[in-house]
Amino acid sequence: MRRLVSSLAWLAVACLGAGALGAIALRRGEPVNGIFFVVGAGCTYLVAYRFYSAFLAARVLSLDPTRATPAERLDDGRDFVPTNRWVVLGHHFAAIAGPGPLVGPTLAAQFGYLPGTLWLVAGAVLGGCVQDFVVLFFSLRRDGRSLGQMARDEVGRRAGLLAMVSVLAIMVILLAVVALVVVNALKQSPWAASTLAATVPIAIVMGLYMRYFRPGRVIEASALGFLLILLAVVAGQWVAHSPEWARVFTLTGPALAVAVIVYGFAASALPVWLLLAPRDYLSAFIKVGVVLALAAGIVLVRPTIQMPALTRFVDGTGPVFAGGVFPFCFITIACGAVSGFHALIASGTTPKLLTRESDARLVGYGSMLMESFVGVMAMVAACALEPGVYFAINSPAGIVGAGAERAAATISAWGFPLDAGAMHELARRVGEETLLNRTGGAPSLAVGMAHIFSGTIGGESLLGIWYHFAIMFEALFILTVLDAGTRVGRFMVQELLGRALPGIARPGWAGTLVTSAIIVGAWGYFLYQGVLDPLGGINSLWPLFGIANQILASVALVVATTILIKMGKRRYLWVTLLPMAWLVTVTLAGSWQKVLHESPRIGFLAQASALERQIPEMPEAKAAEARRVVFNARLDAAVTAFFALLILALLAEAATEWHGILAGRRAAASTESPYVRTRWAEGSSS
Repeated sequence: MRRLVSSLAWLAVACLGAGALGAIALRRGEPVNGIFFVVGAGCTYLVAYRFYSAFLAARVLSLDPTRATPAERLDDGRDFVPTNRWVVLGHHFAAIAGPGPLVGPTLAAQFGYLPGTLWLVAGAVLGGCVQDFVVLFFSLRRDGRSLGQMARDEVGRRAGLLAMVSVLAIMVILLAVVALVVVNALKQSPWAASTLAATVPIAIVMGLYMRYFRPGRVIEASALGFLLILLAVVAGQWVAHSPEWARVFTLTGPALAVAVIVYGFAASALPVWLLLAPRDYLSAFIKVGVVLALAAGIVLVRPTIQMPALTRFVDGTGPVFAGGVFPFCFITIACGAVSGFHALIASGTTPKLLTRESDARLVGYGSMLMESFVGVMAMVAACALEPGVYFAINSPAGIVGAGAERAAATISAWGFPLDAGAMHELARRVGEETLLNRTGGAPSLAVGMAHIFSGTIGGESLLGIWYHFAIMFEALFILTVLDAGTRVGRFMVQELLGRALPGIARPGWAGTLVTSAIIVGAWGYFLYQGVLDPLGGINSLWPLFGIANQILASVALVVATTILIKMGKRRYLWVTLLPMAWLVTVTLAGSWQKVLHESPRIGFLAQASALERQIPEMPEAKAAEARRVVFNARLDAAVTAFFALLILALLAEAATEWHGILAGRRAAASTESPYVRTRWAEGSSS
């Protein structure tokens, strides 16, 4: 009887989710309510976790709760530490949840709400969650080895080198793009810039508090930091209204880029307890709290989705970024559906913390479902805006014009009515001079979140407070990835250069400062050029980031497929082969278009050639700037082609290994650690 009731309950959940997604996909001519997105995605995630992840755990991976994990066998109290699974879940989610699920869906909304929403749900369930789960499991079985180490051990030495180079190159692009999103959100906004600037001394105060004043009092320090953050948001309004202080914090894009570069260097070089760790504490509390509040706000406010299911820009002529719905919707969504960056976390710190092998299902599959849900809510917040407002905020001045009247005329001609006066009024209500041409997705998402939050607390009178709170939340979300990623990048540079220059890898200030300067200089270059890009930078850098991130996911799935073959799980190879084949197809198609497409707005080489032809007719100052843009476009083309060649080379290495094993010409030698029975096997809980 109990089994029948359970089956009927799950059937009801499945039908509810299918009905909500059906309404999203099929309703035409009348508005869709935002609650359909929450219900449809939530029910799908529940069913996927209950059934598909259980199938993966039992049949494909054969999780063994009696097997000792690396945290138990190698417990050293520093890196390998048995940890409660709910604590690990929180740590893992905080580590993987970067700007992708917030910004990617917001940018992809230019195609309409339908393509991005369906990919967020289906891509996560069948691709992203699978990647995170299997990589975490395989790392658990190999003493917590990294993705690059597993590629070298399972596929071959050349594959390991390719994977390591891929990871470092991708980190550079990722960090440049997340920094560009922050810069575009803060430029010409004294309220936002002063609020975010205040988080640096607040984090330092927290670090000193936990180290010297109240050692180990993490909760106290976090509560203090959160209260100071709220005070900084409110004080930012006073800064914006003060003529003297407003001038100090009204910064241009290049000035902000330099400030972010300096911050990245400091976060990489300073002791971890002084800045990096306390900022992570702050962002973890704010991430979880705001995500839960946003979900509750959508349920309570039930915002109407004003963006159509499909816009005219599915043909590739979009103003936010150029390129058709295939492949660029899937590349742009990036982390909300599938993220290669997650594989670095799933094969990094997390496998060294899990107490039970069976916990990999909750942490690996479950965390990615949570991130996908963040992406769905970001899509709702963006699409709840009037389409004209959305395009005015996210379109660069080079496309729609620099003034409100000109932008309103251009956007209205596209079929999305926009009143210039309405844009002025909206900017005034949120406490900004202007919201035009704020490319990057963060400002438009903040406007959407502010409308949802003000609908539950405070009404229109608090719209400005909620907007800048949302900007601060997004910036903290992003800077957590920036500072932690820069430090990880420094470690990778030290490891690579240390083979030729051993002094670089030794502990000490000299190696730290040199390698910090190298990694910050690499991503800082792409950031600064993105700031100077007349198309807003996002048009070129975000697709490049998406391609790089999806190529890294392809690398992870190539390694996972190789290990499944060696495990003798050939009948289940489709689990990793299908998402891998899709990602390789999407990234190679996107790479080809970004390099060779004939449209200057899509193809890097076409952009360089078109601009180069105009240089002889330009004044010298403008010609010098144009020559720099030409060089950067060709550099972007070279980087994109390099990424595509990397995945093709890795696929060739892996295919040779697969064919040899399947044909019986090579032994299926695996580096899996020997079985050791856990001391917690008999019924005690973790």
